[in-house]
This record gives sequence, C-alpha cells and structure tokens, in this order.
Amino acid sequence: MIRSVSLPLIAAGLLLAASLPALAQPKADPDWPCMQRKAPEIDLAQVWNGPDPATAGKWTDDQEAATVAQRISSRRTPMDEVDVVLQLFAREAGPEANTRLLRVMAGTYEIINTERSRIMHGIERYARGQQRLADRIREEGEKLSQAKATAVMTNVPAESAETKTLDEQLTWDARIFDERARSLTYVCEMPVLLEQRAYEIGQRIAARMKGG
Repeated sequence: MIRSVSLPLIAAGLLLAASLPALAQPKADPDWPCMQRKAPEIDLAQVWNGPDPATAGKWTDDQEAATVAQRISSRRTPMDEVDVVLQLFAREAGPEANTRLLRVMAGTYEIINTERSRIMHGIERYARGQQRLADRIREEGEKLSQAKATAVMTNVPAESAETKTLDEQLTWDARIFDERARSLTYVCEMPVLLEQRAYEIGQRIAARMKGG
C-alpha cells in the first residue's frame, strides 16, 4: 500500500525535473521559460535590408498600403497569396510603387511586432502560472510524504482518506503540469515563426521594388 502512495511522488518529481527545465534554471528573466533567447522586439535590420521605411511617411495614412500590410501580416495568409497581393498592389501603385511598398513594409513590421509582443507577454503569464503550479505540486508532495510518515509512526494504514485525497490531487496537478509544459514548447516557437514571417515578407517586398 505504501508503494501506491509513492508512485505519484516519483512521477511528479520526474515531471518537475524534465517537463519544464527552464523554470528550474537561474535566468536573467525568470518569467521567460523558453529556450529561445528573449528579444523584446524584432530588429528591423534582421528582416529588412532596403531603404528606411520611415522615409515613406506614415503607413497608416495610406489606407491601401495599410490594408495590404494587415492582410499579409496575418498568419492565416499563405506566402503564395502574399506574392499575389504584393504584385497587384505594386502594379496599381505605378510610379509610386517603391514608396508605397515601403509603407507596406513599415506596417507589416509594426503589426507583426505588436502580435509578437502580445504572444511573449502571454508566454510570461503562462510561465508564472506553471511556476505557481510547480510550487503547489511540491507542497502537495510534502504533505503526502508527511501524512505517510505519520501513518507509519502511528501504526495506521498508509492509505487513509487523507493520503488518498492528497494522492489524487497530486496526480491530477502533475498531469496538468505536464500537459501545459507540452503546450508551452509549441507556444515558445511562435515568436521565432513571426520573426521568420517578417523576414520572408520583407524579401518579397524588396523583390517588388524597382531597382531592388
């Protein structure tokens, strides 16, 4: 009977040690759990090597450019469609194509950066929740261990109503922790994917600019 009580403790320990190692390691920012380096913003120079988009004026003042930026920035828009949208926009822009494409780039950069920042804040909130859950699992493990030790000392059955309740709660919380840790691995990729998208769009915009 003692063995059945100990198994969740072992499982919880393994989950805490392996599922989210970033939480257990000293970090400059304890709220950032991802293996990827935390960069608050995308560096424009990493995704764009053309003229300074700021020289084209406010992208929000060009309604068509802003609409294009919104459309191609969306992750729901496949890159093949991005090419078509940019081609049509550049054709209709005529002699002003370069300037207006710069506005599209400025809008795309700002929109993607904003979405990336929102996702990163969400990751940090998620990590804080995981840390609270990890702390609770440790506390539950200690309570279960103490309850088991008390049962041995008082010569009562190790599996009492109290230990059974603690056992079930610990197992449930450990399972939730593991599932959330798996989800976090995927979510941590999102800032990187957004940066890659900004770069790919920047390459396509540059290709449409005359002399680019």
